Amino acid sequence: MLKGHQTWVFDSKPVILSSAAVGGPFEGKGALADDFDILHEDIWLGQDSCEKAEKKLLEEACETAITKGNMEKEDVQFFISGDLMNQIISSSFAARTLGMPFLGVFGACSSSMEGLALSSLLVDSKSANYVVTGASSHNVTVEKQFRYPTEYGAQKPPTAQWTVTAAGACLLAREGEGPRINCATVGRVVDMGITDPYNMGSAMAPAAVDTIEAHFRDMNIEPSYYDLIATGDLGKVGHRIASDLLAKHNLKIPQSIFTDCGMLIYREDQPVIAGASGCGCSASVTYGHILKRMKKGELKKVLIVATGALLSPLSYQQKESIPCIAHAVSIEI
Repeated sequence: MLKGHQTWVFDSKPVILSSAAVGGPFEGKGALADDFDILHEDIWLGQDSCEKAEKKLLEEACETAITKGNMEKEDVQFFISGDLMNQIISSSFAARTLGMPFLGVFGACSSSMEGLALSSLLVDSKSANYVVTGASSHNVTVEKQFRYPTEYGAQKPPTAQWTVTAAGACLLAREGEGPRINCATVGRVVDMGITDPYNMGSAMAPAAVDTIEAHFRDMNIEPSYYDLIATGDLGKVGHRIASDLLAKHNLKIPQSIFTDCGMLIYREDQPVIAGASGCGCSASVTYGHILKRMKKGELKKVLIVATGALLSPLSYQQKESIPCIAHAVSIEI
C-alpha cells in the first residue's frame, strides 16, 4: 500500500458513490453556481449565528450526498470532517446532528483531501464499508476569527483572499459505480517564515509544490498522466508562485491542466481580490464541479492538492510564522 516515502496506493480503489456541494449567496453568483446541489440566498441560513449557519451547510452537504447515494445515515460507519473553527466545532456539532461515528481532522484548508485520503484508507483496509467525508467554511466566521470582523471594514491588500461560504461532502464505498480513488500523497509541514495572514497564497505555495513533487516521485509518473491538476486555494498569487517553483525544480506542468480551486469558483468581476480560500473551497469545487466534469467524461484522471495554513489566532498573536501543508488525492474514472 505504501509506495515511495509518503504515498498510499489503494488496491481496491474506493469509489465515490455520490457527492454534494452546498453554498451561500455569493457562491450562487459565482462561476460554478450550476454545480452546487443547494444554494442559499441568506448567509445566515435562517440561523441566529453564522457559526450555526456553517454547521448547517455541512449537515446539508452530508445528508444530500447520502441521499444521492441511495443510502441511510445508519449505513455509514464513519464520518470524517474538518473546518476552520476553534476545536473544529462545525464538524463536531454536525456529527452530533448526523449521529454517525465521527473522526475530526484539522488540516486547515487541506482538510477536504486529508479527510478523503483517510476515508479511502479505511475503506481500502476493510475497516469500513461506507464513509462520509466533508469540509466546510463560512466567510463571516473565518474573517472574524483569523482577521477582522466584516463589520470593521478593514482594507485588504492585493494578496488577500475571500473565504468561501460552502461545504462539500462525498460518500465513499468499496464497491459501486463512480470515480475511484487511486492513491493519496500525505504532505509535510513546510514553513517559509511568512507571517502575514493576508498572504496565504504565498505561504501555502511551497507546501503544495513539496507534495506535488513527492507525488510524482513516489508514483514515478509525469504530469501528463493527469487531465487536470488542481491545488486547493492558492489563489492567483500562490498559483503563480507554485508554477514558478515547479518550473525552477524542473517539474513543468502545462498551464492548460494546472489550475486552482480558489481561481475557479468565482467570476472575474466578483471582488475576491486574489481568489478564494477556506475549507469549503476545495471541498465544494471538487465534490461539485470537478466530479461532475468527470462523470460527463470531460476528465478521466485528476489530482487534487488541497492546501492548508496551520496558523491559529494564538500563534499569530505570539508572532509565529505560518506553517503550511498540502495533501494530494488522485481520482480516476
